[in-house]
Amino acid sequence: MSLRLPSEIVVDRFLPTARAMLAAELHEHDLTQQEIADQLGVTQAAVSKYVAGDSALNERFSDNRRMRETMSAIADGLATGELDQYEALAELLDLIREFEDRGPICEAHEEAMPSLQGLGCDLCVRGRDDAVLAERDVLSTVREATRALENEPAIVDHVPNVGTNVGTALPGATDETDVAAIPGRIHAMRGRINVPANPEFGASQHVAETVLAASAVDPDVGGALNLATSEALLAAAHEAGIDPLEFDAEYDTRRARLRERFEERGSVPRVIYHRGAFGVEPITYVLGETAVEAAALATSLTASAQTETRE
Repeated sequence: MSLRLPSEIVVDRFLPTARAMLAAELHEHDLTQQEIADQLGVTQAAVSKYVAGDSALNERFSDNRRMRETMSAIADGLATGELDQYEALAELLDLIREFEDRGPICEAHEEAMPSLQGLGCDLCVRGRDDAVLAERDVLSTVREATRALENEPAIVDHVPNVGTNVGTALPGATDETDVAAIPGRIHAMRGRINVPANPEFGASQHVAETVLAASAVDPDVGGALNLATSEALLAAAHEAGIDPLEFDAEYDTRRARLRERFEERGSVPRVIYHRGAFGVEPITYVLGETAVEAAALATSLTASAQTETRE
């Protein structure tokens, strides 16, 4: 996998399109090709190609409304003298910074370097810092956990009708936006696990509430996933030496009430469950230090539950 710098995207893809668009805009202001060349710092021959439409435009940029508006504004300013080249450069750099912040340059960079896809990369905006690295680690953990679920056939039979989700919290998490999970949830389709998207922060309410309630009592708990409650699954937990904790199925103030249940018990068991309520499907949560640990326990329990059911 080749290492590509964002600046390469700017030079190779953004800048040629920007120059071609500016040349066309300046031509509309009746500047000569040499005057346009002087403004853009290119040759008159290059301007001739731009004006004739012989230079291919990158549609990701040329079709972007913000790009078109900025090129038009810069051209107007240069043609009328309202902008000098310093001010035009400032406008162009503002656009580049905006496009690097989850915009077209960022998208093109991810295409050129696929290993960045799904990471929520914002190195261009925030640089390398501990917070960015922590977010990357959490997102990577959730992806690894989903792969573990995909590789265990027994999981399919334990996916609830509402779907499964799996999440990991950032260190010191305080709300749902600090917990990464799968947007749209994971569903069982044609006997297989379907993961619809890459993990994102704030993608799950119920898994996040469970993780946050657990971590408030036991900081070692930072990951969780949900499965359908069944007697076979609970029996498998008991056989694994886990004493599952039952809790109320109602959604209102669940986080606070879950925390109370953990405090009453004096610990956070790795399996908790409810048996449902009116309009609420029975759900079991499997907890772990991270989503990977929770997924490992879940795959072990579901495999045991499947064996017990067959016997």
